[in-house]
Amino acid sequence: MHATLLALLRCPFCGMPVTVVAGSPARRHADRVDSAVVGCGCCAYPVVAGIPVLVAGDRERAAITAIESGRHDDALEIMLAPDEARRPAVRALVRSHGAIDYREALDVLGPDAEGTYFRYRLSDPTFVTASGVLRALAETPTTMAGWTIDLCSGAGHLTRVLAGLGGGNGRTIAADLYFWKLWLTTRVTAPGVHAVCCDANDPLPFDRGVASLVMLSDAFPYIWRRRALAEELMRLVGPAGTLVMPHLHSALGENMSAGMTLTPAGYADLFAPLGPRLFPDRTLFETLVDEAVVDLTGHVAPEAIGAEPSLTLVASRDPGVYRRVATPPATAVTGALVLNPLYAAAHASGATVLTLRFPTPEYAEEFGACRRYLPDTLTVAADLTGPLEPTRLAAALGAERYDDLRRRLVLIDAPPGYC
Repeated sequence: MHATLLALLRCPFCGMPVTVVAGSPARRHADRVDSAVVGCGCCAYPVVAGIPVLVAGDRERAAITAIESGRHDDALEIMLAPDEARRPAVRALVRSHGAIDYREALDVLGPDAEGTYFRYRLSDPTFVTASGVLRALAETPTTMAGWTIDLCSGAGHLTRVLAGLGGGNGRTIAADLYFWKLWLTTRVTAPGVHAVCCDANDPLPFDRGVASLVMLSDAFPYIWRRRALAEELMRLVGPAGTLVMPHLHSALGENMSAGMTLTPAGYADLFAPLGPRLFPDRTLFETLVDEAVVDLTGHVAPEAIGAEPSLTLVASRDPGVYRRVATPPATAVTGALVLNPLYAAAHASGATVLTLRFPTPEYAEEFGACRRYLPDTLTVAADLTGPLEPTRLAAALGAERYDDLRRRLVLIDAPPGYC
C-alpha cells in the first residue's frame, strides 16, 4: 500500500481517514506498507500483502491478531484460505519461490466455475466488448486524468486494460470483496496497480470525487444494496468524472446467472443525475467485431432496448465521451505472447493445427459468441506449441497473418505466468 493510496481511503462506516496504527508491528518496503494495522476512530483493519482490507469480519480480525503478533505470513494465509483444510496448499503457494503459475494458483484459490471463467477471460465476448468501450472512453483525456477504479474487479483482467490506458501513471485501483482475487491481480494479472479489499454493499472506502473514471463490470446485479451503491458510485466520480458499467443484465431479457436484475429504465433512473446513456451489448459487440469500431454516439432509449439480455451504461456530464472510435490495431506485446488456451494444438510438418475446445458445455452456452472471431479450426504455418517470441513469429508468418491472429485473439497478450 503506497502512501498515495492511503490518503484516499476512508472508513466505510464512519467516513473518517484511516492511518497506520502507531506502535503496531509493520512490514515496509521503501515507501510502501506491506503488512500493518490501519484504523480510524471506530475500527481497525489489516493491511496484508500491501492490500488494505476495509472489511470488518472474523477473518479480518484474525489477520489483525496475526499482524499484531508479528506473524505477517500467517496473516496472508488467513486471508487467502477460506478454511483450515485449504491452509497447507495456500501455504505452499505463497511461500514458494519464483513466479506464480496462474493456473496452479487458481486450482488452489478458486477451484470452481469462477476459476474456469478467469482462465479464459482474456478472449470472452464480455471482456472484448468492455475492453473496447474502455479504449473508446480513454480517447477523452479527462477520463484518464485522475484515479481510475475498477470496482468488483474480480481477478483484474479489465484492471490490466484500465492500467494500460492510463499510460502507467500508477493511479489505477482494483477493488473487490474477495482478497484472493486482489492478491492474484497484484501478483499476476496487473502488477503495479493498487488494490483495496472492500464490500460494495457497504459505503465505498474512498474520499468523494477521487476518480476520473469508475468501472463496474458484470457485478452490479449481484449487489443487494443497488440503490445505495449507485449513490456511492456517483459520489466517487463527482461532477466531472465518468462512470461505465459494462454488461448489466436486464430484467426483460434471458441471462445465465442473472442476479437481481433491473429493467433498462430502472438502471437509467438510478444514475439519472449523471445523464446516463444505454447501449445494448449485442450492438456494441457486433459493431466492434464487424467494423472494428466502438460507437457511443447512438445510445438507445430504455424503452427501446426491449428484450436484449444485457446492456452497457455510460454516465458523464462531459458530452465528449460519447464518440465513435475505431479500435487500434494490435500493439506491441506488453506481457507474454501465448496461444489462446481455448485451443488444442497439434504440431507436425512445420504447421500447427488448432481446434477450438470449450472447457464446459455451460461455458460454450454463455460465451459461444467468441466464434465470431475465434475459428473452430485453423492451420498456422508455425510451431505454436511452445514459447512464442513475437518478433520471430511475425517474421515467420508475415505481418498481415500475425496481426490477424492477434486481432482475432487466437494469439493473446497475457500477463507473464498466465498460461
